[in-house]
This record gives sequence, C-alpha cells and structure tokens, in this order.
Amino acid sequence: MRKLFGTDGIRGVANLDPMTSEMAMQLGRAAAHIFMRRAGRHQIVIGKDTRISGYMLESALMAGICSMGVDVLLVGPMPTPAIAFLTRSLRADAGVVISASHNPYQDNGIKFFSSNGFKLPDEVEARIEELIVSEEISHLRPTADLIGKAYRIDDAEGRYIEFAKRSLPKDLDFQGIKLVVDCANGAAYKVAPMVLRELGATVEVMGNNPDGMNINAGCGAVHPELLQEAVRRYKADLGIALDGDADRAVFVCEQGTVIDGDHVMAALSLDLHRSRLLAKQTLVGTVMSNFGLELSMSKAGVKLVRTPVGDRYLLERMLAEGYNFGGEQSGHFIFLDHNTTGDGLISALQVLSLVKRTRQPLSELAKAMTAVPQVLVNVHVTKKPKLESIPDIGCAIQESERRLNGCGRVLIRYSGTEPLLRIMVEGEQSTLVTELAEDLARVVRKHIG
Repeated sequence: MRKLFGTDGIRGVANLDPMTSEMAMQLGRAAAHIFMRRAGRHQIVIGKDTRISGYMLESALMAGICSMGVDVLLVGPMPTPAIAFLTRSLRADAGVVISASHNPYQDNGIKFFSSNGFKLPDEVEARIEELIVSEEISHLRPTADLIGKAYRIDDAEGRYIEFAKRSLPKDLDFQGIKLVVDCANGAAYKVAPMVLRELGATVEVMGNNPDGMNINAGCGAVHPELLQEAVRRYKADLGIALDGDADRAVFVCEQGTVIDGDHVMAALSLDLHRSRLLAKQTLVGTVMSNFGLELSMSKAGVKLVRTPVGDRYLLERMLAEGYNFGGEQSGHFIFLDHNTTGDGLISALQVLSLVKRTRQPLSELAKAMTAVPQVLVNVHVTKKPKLESIPDIGCAIQESERRLNGCGRVLIRYSGTEPLLRIMVEGEQSTLVTELAEDLARVVRKHIG
C-alpha cells in the first residue's frame, strides 16, 4: 500500500507530514537516484506555483537532488504542463512540479514527470517510496566536483509561450476577440495573458497578483463567479478561468454562463471528427461525464470510452489504445497531439480557435450536446464492502437499469476520501431518474448505512 503518492503526486498541508522540507529532500534524493539512467551529467527541472511554501520545498528538493550528483534546472512559477514540455525540451532526466493545483494556499504537493513528459506510473512512484523507507541509498554521497549544481533557466517562459502558440495554425490569430482571463493568482499569471495578447486578443486579466497566499482564493477555475460578472461587465466574447497550476480551464460564454466541461468536449470532439483529426473516431471521458455526451457522440459517429475519475486514468487509456483527445467535466482536457498532460492554456487556445474559425459564440457551440437529467445522492456508510457481495444492491441496480431501458445509466461508487457511497442516476425522464436514485439509496442505507 502506497503511503505518500495519491492519484496526482503527493499532497498535504505544507510543513506537516508528508509535505515537509525533510520529506522533500528525501524525495529529491530518491528521484535523482531513479532517474540516473544514462552516461554523463544528469539534470532535473523544478517548477512551482505561487504558494509561499514553494520556496521551502523547492530549496529542499534542490538540496536532495544535488546531493546525489544531479544538476537542477530552476524555472520558478510555471504551469504544470509547462514543466512537462520543458523537461522534454531541455533533454532533462525528469521534471518536478511543486503545486497543490486547486487546493488552498496552505496545502502543497509534489509530482514528477519522466524524461518524456508523462506522469510516473504507479510502480515508479512505489519504488521512490521504497527507497525513502528502506534508506537503501543513504550511503550514496558524492563529493567534490561530483555534487550537483543548480542553474536558473531565464528563458523558460518564452520557451513555453512559443510552444503553446505552435498548437495553432500559423495563419490563425484572435484579432477582434475580447477575453477575460482569470489566472487564479497561480502559476500562469504571467504566461497566459502574454500568449493571448501575442495572438491578437484584447485581454482583461484577473487573478494575476499572487502574494503567496491568494492562490485559488475566491478566483480561478474553482470559483468562476467573479469571472462571470466580468464577462458581462466587459461584454467579452469569452471568459477563461485557470486553476492554480493551470492544467485545467473552465470557460464562461459571452452570456456570462459557465459551460460544463462535457459541452466543451462535445464541441471540440465534433470539430476534430469533422476535420478527420480525432484518432479512431473516439473521445475518452470518465464515468462522470453526462449520458447526453454519449448520446451526442453516438449520433455523430463518435465512440465515447469511459475511464475512472482522474486525468491519469484518461491518459493511461489514451496511450494504451492510441486515442488523442479526452477530458473531464472539471475542465481537464488532454490533447495528446499537443502536450503529454492536461494543459489549461492549450485547451483555451483550442476553444478560441473553434470560436474564431466557426464564427459562432461558445453558447451556440455548447449546443453540440444536450445534458440529460442527472441526480446525485450521497449516502453515509458505516463500512465499505464490495458491492457485488450484497445481492439486494445488485438486484436494485439491475432493476434500475431495466427501467431506464437503454436511455440512461446508473453509477454507484465509494468516495475515496469520505465514508460515503455516491449514487448517480441519469436518464431522459427527470421524475424516473429521481425515483430510481431514491430507491437505490434506501437499499444502500438498509445494508450499510
């Protein structure tokens, strides 16, 4: 059982276990040891978001890595997807991001990218943990000129800006488009406005004054309310909200309405499909994507493949089966033709490209799918046995699916962090969906509530 790594690196309250400087140093040592896989000098890129604790963790990671004889390339506050790109661009052995994404400022996290810009597989993360616990490498202490050095990469921002712009056709610009961009006082507070302005858009910027403690504070992808107001006030064509590490984007249409990620995926998938750029005519979503997305894709001749919740599971499926586009309702979109991980800025550029090329507002493009009624019920449970071990629950699920008659679906899963069983029912008839969800909740409460 892994004790440090979760579904997206290590995360917790900064300066409390496991997010301490002592642990960061050990992580740096273990990672450096694992990634030394070639002859000559080795180097690891370190980037971070704007949290005050980033200084402490950056210094500790740097010390640990250098103590193993590996050089460090520091790029400062940069989006998570920028580190994935820079790791490849700089021919580094690995990349590290210090960020807790959309969490409040008191939290922080550490996640790694391999030399090819992909997040680490479970077995590599497990090996890092093993090295820390076993003290297997405690005796490895290079001395003299074998100790690693640290360098600051001054042109990192420019490299990533040009990389992001290359995701668009050279003859496409955003002249005549007015935008509001909320950078969440996070990692993209400099690069996002610069990219959009260089491409010709008129840009009003919010959340671009980080002070170490205001990241995600009432702003960004998790709090789009102020962005909605600003889009209406400025009469903007579009609003873009990034999260703290800028690996996802939430969009607000010209009417000031937040457009759900499923609707954004539907519009982008259909455009890729029409252009014959959607690999295997398949969109990769998660189990939480609305059934309406499945219906709209099926009608257009596009297959929807579902994965568990989490962008790492999307990516695993995409790589394993050769798909190139996938995403989540939350605004994580992966364009494998452009980057190796979710990239909020590239997602924004692709949506803007669609608006510009079709000359349609996002509110109209979002009609690519119609969401079906969805009911979510959380049931508190006293234990979490395998659901298939309780025949009554299995029978209730089968009966619900029979009554939906192929025009909806049932999803029941335990929360990974709380004593809850989550029940989701979707279908074309709102009253039936509500009734089925309540029936399922009653059965669950009877047995494990």
